[in-house]
Amino acid sequence: MTANTKLDPKVPSGPLADRWTRHKFELKLVNPANRRKFHVLVVGSGLAGASAAASLSEMGYRVTCLCIQDSPRRAHSIAAQGGINAAKNYPNDGDSVFRLFYDTIKGGDFRARESNVHRLAEISTAIIDQCVAQGVPFAREYGGLLANRSFGGAQVSRTFYARGQTGQQLLLGAYSALMRQVGLKKLTMLPRREMLEVVLVDGVARGVIARNLVTGEYERHAADAVLLCTGGYGNVFYLSTNAKACNVTATWRAHRRGAYFANPCFTQIHPTCIPVSGSHQSKLTLMSESLRNDGRVWVPKQTGDARAPGSIPEDERDYYLERKYPSFGNLVPRDVASRSAKEQCDQGRGVGPSKMAVYLDFRDAITRDGEDVIRAKYGNLFQMYERITGENPYQVPMRMYPAVHYTMGGLWVDYNLESTIPGLFVLGEANFSDHGANRLGASALMQGLADGYFVIPATIASHIAGRKLAPIKSDHPAFAEAENDARSRIQRILGMKGTRSADSIHRELGLTMWNQCGMARNAAGLKSALQTIRNLRSEFWENLRVPGEPNELNPTLEHAGRVADFLEFAELLATDALTREESCGGHFREEHQTPDGEAQRDDANYCHASAWEYQGEGRPAVLHKEPLAFEVVKPSTRSYK
Repeated sequence: MTANTKLDPKVPSGPLADRWTRHKFELKLVNPANRRKFHVLVVGSGLAGASAAASLSEMGYRVTCLCIQDSPRRAHSIAAQGGINAAKNYPNDGDSVFRLFYDTIKGGDFRARESNVHRLAEISTAIIDQCVAQGVPFAREYGGLLANRSFGGAQVSRTFYARGQTGQQLLLGAYSALMRQVGLKKLTMLPRREMLEVVLVDGVARGVIARNLVTGEYERHAADAVLLCTGGYGNVFYLSTNAKACNVTATWRAHRRGAYFANPCFTQIHPTCIPVSGSHQSKLTLMSESLRNDGRVWVPKQTGDARAPGSIPEDERDYYLERKYPSFGNLVPRDVASRSAKEQCDQGRGVGPSKMAVYLDFRDAITRDGEDVIRAKYGNLFQMYERITGENPYQVPMRMYPAVHYTMGGLWVDYNLESTIPGLFVLGEANFSDHGANRLGASALMQGLADGYFVIPATIASHIAGRKLAPIKSDHPAFAEAENDARSRIQRILGMKGTRSADSIHRELGLTMWNQCGMARNAAGLKSALQTIRNLRSEFWENLRVPGEPNELNPTLEHAGRVADFLEFAELLATDALTREESCGGHFREEHQTPDGEAQRDDANYCHASAWEYQGEGRPAVLHKEPLAFEVVKPSTRSYK
């Protein structure tokens, strides 16, 4: 179903470069002395959540932060490797705020909101200053300036990095700011909690129901504003580069309460991941995109060539990215590189035991610069690869194949990062706002910190000062109703005495999603996937078995609840992919491609964000469309040749 309801993105008018500055001036303010009267609840403690919680607490708001891990230091942001983009132009190679904005719009295949992307590019420079002040140990050049390297989709060097540990170092910076507020007793940190429901009072988000994962107890948390900073939904594919705890539950439960879910079919496949080695695996390992600065991607020219890579002479190697995309070479965007790798393997030129991999080779870089230089840049990544595969990448090429990595879709938000539920704000990967149909490498950390350090501290006042918020306590009937919903669902899961584990159903769901809604999609496959998903959901609710009790530490029960949400969400993802009859970014419909196999957009019919409204159990979601207006960068053929 499609509705004509107008979504108001609250985008300011006027020149693009002036919008954020003017918007901040026009926003309502909360007097510093009054901020302590208001309570903000932050769900999630990765880069977006930790930076938002620390910043709002520093400003004087009372803040409570819930995290699913035993410590904020274990948030999945810690796994980010390669770097964070910023338009500092330290290398003096032509970068600027406008070029970062342009590259991001183009990289997202013209499916992102211009105003949000320009704001992100503007803020990027301040993020680096903030992190340096916190002590983040970015790599430096000999003269002391911060170092930069290139990433996919750009022809300048704008990516700041800390070897292959950038996410970890940025998270520790945000964590230190967070814990400073905890030490000052201005912020309450509650680890090992999982949000199960958003609580609405008079249509406004006023708290959440959470479950203590250690004791099994249900908790009611009342607040004046709720911030969801809970990451993406890549684990709907089962095998992904995400930590196993990453899930869709928080955003999906908010969706069921009225938050629109936007562009769920926009999922990113990362081209450089360690290939699947067997059915025993529960996740995959990312190798940073930064490796493509010095590593060259190739396959044998001859199909079925089973020789060791060192035995294949230079003239019998196909450096296919350099051949197909001479302007960008190995640093084409992720969606382009991923589809190209799949194409080579499908044609019989794959390498390794499974023949579903390509080589990422550092032979030439080591010959040119020396092993010590490469070790200084990528040493921990090389070490990680060797420990997992048993192969020394200084001596033999790495083997890589694409894997699910990031999700560009998420809850719909306006320019203030507020969802369609008043008072519910969504930050970082949990929202849809900045990346369009494909995220450029090193932009996830940039968005999470921009949202947390700089955007939400300004825009949350529009809600707090702009609405009359009556005092609320957790004994309000709305909290009892939401808690009963959460309890009933858990009891239903435990009450079944079937024969299948949640993990086995999740694995089957993931295989269906990868095969029919992964790198390439078509109408027949998506329709088949929808039927399989519905059958799996019936199987889940009829034949599931979860041992243990609700009022205790029970990881199997936690996982079952998340799988239940994945089974509902997967149907929306596949429906969105079926509805969008075009190819753009990470959404590649086989029916819509150019003669040479590139993605073919349909700007006349699909230049919009798809925002889905929940209609109830078993009823189809309603599609709302936010038209995307491109005033500065006109949509054009996205070419990296």
